[in-house]
Amino acid sequence: MHITSIKFVKGIIGPDSALENNLAQVAFVGRSNVGKSSVINSLTRQKNLARISARPGRTQEINLFLINNAFYLLDLPGYGYAKAPEEAQLELKKVIHGYLFESAYVQKKVVLIIDANVGPKQLDFEMLKQLEKHNKNIVIVANKIDKIKPSEYKKQLADIQEKIGPYLIIPYSAKNNLGRKELLQEIS
Repeated sequence: MHITSIKFVKGIIGPDSALENNLAQVAFVGRSNVGKSSVINSLTRQKNLARISARPGRTQEINLFLINNAFYLLDLPGYGYAKAPEEAQLELKKVIHGYLFESAYVQKKVVLIIDANVGPKQLDFEMLKQLEKHNKNIVIVANKIDKIKPSEYKKQLADIQEKIGPYLIIPYSAKNNLGRKELLQEIS
């Protein structure tokens, strides 16, 4: 797939008419600070399309990006740690769960992003279990592979695969655009 047009549509926190036009939806979900926004920027080759921050919990709503006037990429807030009061964290959880598991919206794919350097955490397994329970079409992206020492790369990816199970895992580096072609192919 070749991306020819990209447009930020809006940020939403619940059901929205923008998602009721029958365009395919590809949702990006993961823990805070695993690089969801960075992966979207890398995919679209737009450095500042999705806002990124070193501060966990920067994304506070679901950001919709229209790609090629044909489908949406959705940048969901991160789950888990966020520099926000507990009440705000619960609201973010409601936004994520409301969209993925309670709404009538159907995602063409759900891209679960994990940090390849640290591997999947308990919250990642909980999200994966919920995605499976709701029969979502899941793609696993192991982002930040550039932070793994070359001598540990194969072992780390094998360990992630063993923990995650039979899913396709795309090794990715948003920093170096490694895995971009494979992910574009998987979501197109």
